[in-house]
Amino acid sequence: MSDIYLRPQLAAQMAQQLLKPTGLDVGLRSGLFLSGLRRTGKTTFLRNDLIPALEAAGALVIYVDLWSDTQTNPAKLVHSAIRKTLEDLLTPASSLLEKLKCIKGADFGAFGFKFGFKLESVGLEGGATLAEALTEVVDQAKTDVVLIVDEVQHAITTDEGNQLLLALKAARDAINPRPATPGHFVFIGTGSHRAMVSELTARRNQAFVGATSVPYPVLDEDFVRFLLTRLEKDGFGPLPSISVAAEAFKMLGSRPEELIRALRQLLLNSPKDKNPDEMLPLIASTLRSAAADVELTKVEELGSLAQAIFDRIASTDGDARGVFSTEAAAEYSKLVGREVRVEEVQPVANELLAANLIMRRGHGIYGITDPFVQEIWREKQIMLGKS
Repeated sequence: MSDIYLRPQLAAQMAQQLLKPTGLDVGLRSGLFLSGLRRTGKTTFLRNDLIPALEAAGALVIYVDLWSDTQTNPAKLVHSAIRKTLEDLLTPASSLLEKLKCIKGADFGAFGFKFGFKLESVGLEGGATLAEALTEVVDQAKTDVVLIVDEVQHAITTDEGNQLLLALKAARDAINPRPATPGHFVFIGTGSHRAMVSELTARRNQAFVGATSVPYPVLDEDFVRFLLTRLEKDGFGPLPSISVAAEAFKMLGSRPEELIRALRQLLLNSPKDKNPDEMLPLIASTLRSAAADVELTKVEELGSLAQAIFDRIASTDGDARGVFSTEAAAEYSKLVGREVRVEEVQPVANELLAANLIMRRGHGIYGITDPFVQEIWREKQIMLGKS
């Protein structure tokens, strides 16, 4: 039995929407941004499901993980990955070229691709632009080119990264609107910092403003069934029911590692005479609270005003508005125990955004980044008699 849980149907559906979109999905060609908290399976899905599905549909896929080397400028990582792909296309015996030939049934000649620019100049000042390079790839391969940038929010931490996103937008605009284009350029960005990923498509000063931004589709009961089946084959038991384990998985923020941790504690450290369906929810609740406490401690470390702002947003059902209003400042003053001026609020809110504790959903509209952290916070307020 495989150690990796695969989601081929979801991947095939996404590949179809990206490469052969209906009229309702054609907007995805402006860019697709997937956001989800870390350790929910995003990278595993990209590598083992989505990329193979895109390649099976004939696309040329370039993948870059900006988390793989946080010390290197994000723009350099992306340029390096693109140049490596171009280099492979220039090599007749390369596995990438052979794969493309097999998928597309194309004959690119004995010498592979031929580019009218110096490979090492791509993306550099005075050299070939990304728009020129990617346009030539699309035209010669006669296929779609998909660039996936994992942890894309790192790109906006430097001026070079912001320029890179503008260059990728220029490539999209140079390739996709052509009436007879033999392929399209599709950009996919994923990230665990939901606040920053959301802003990549919401703020007017961002290259991909207006592109599609959606939550990463987290794992569901099918994954729980897969995991319990694996444990049963490994001889572990007694196991909890699928419904109870699925509820525990949701309680743990749909994080596979956390569910495995809970099941490990259940199967190795709990009394054998105890009902697993009674024990697992208790274990999951404890682990859930501990994980949320780590995030809530970050709020406390930012100071009393940060706690007051977080309090206002977390206590709101749905999106919170008026975070910077005079009314809100008066509310903060009561909680902090001193007068809070309106101009003090924005810098502290920015610190909460930078820590990925809150996220901007629109102009003047905020929410808590992690729903289950918000739930824990509310539960603690009820226990303290504040709600």
